[in-house]
Amino acid sequence: MASVGKRFGVIDDDRKRAMSGLEFVQALVDGTLPLNTMAETLGYDIVEVSKGRVVAAAEPHAGHLNPAGTVHGGLAATLLDSCMGLAVQSMLDKGFAQTTLEFKISLVRPVTPETGLVKAEGTVISCGRRIGTAEGKLTDKNGRILAHGTTTCLIFEY
Repeated sequence: MASVGKRFGVIDDDRKRAMSGLEFVQALVDGTLPLNTMAETLGYDIVEVSKGRVVAAAEPHAGHLNPAGTVHGGLAATLLDSCMGLAVQSMLDKGFAQTTLEFKISLVRPVTPETGLVKAEGTVISCGRRIGTAEGKLTDKNGRILAHGTTTCLIFEY
């Protein structure tokens, strides 16, 4: 699902430090900045952002399968971790970043390659000076919940 023309790599701290969190995530969405290499590995993209809200999307395929023949829960976990953490990032001023302290997810429906496009939407619950929390939901093309979760992120100065 990673969009054609998107780049992948690591962004240096000086460049990140010079952008607000919203500017940073918008640059991921529009391709100005490269997506992380995990996005390339799993084939996901960051597709929407507004202050406090981020959407990631992926098309599950055979390369995501676990031994039981369904999509490994790690795909849902990565999509939710990404959208929730970036939602917190979108709230931050220049010079600040966040990292996941913990997250919890519940897998409520199986995902298969036949599920088609899935979207993970992260929304900020609270964002203070040191801690941000967010919730996320992974849905199929019909809006059915496949997984949901919460995160706590540590906010720090670069």
